[in-house]
Amino acid sequence: MKITINGTVTEVAATTLNDVLEETGYGGAKVATAVNEAFVPATLRATHPITEGDRVEIVAPRQGG
Repeated sequence: MKITINGTVTEVAATTLNDVLEETGYGGAKVATAVNEAFVPATLRATHPITEGDRVEIVAPRQGG
């Protein structure tokens, strides 16, 4: 299915947010996530469904100032 990840349309086989992270190489990384502009905490990613057309944001923390 096609979803948008960080502004880029991407084809994925994933059905949950956790699967999206694994499929796109973020599995195990400490990131913040949102689906359709709603924050999804790490504890809910495994059960949060992903459907055609969803907009997913994955943000990694940065150091510096």
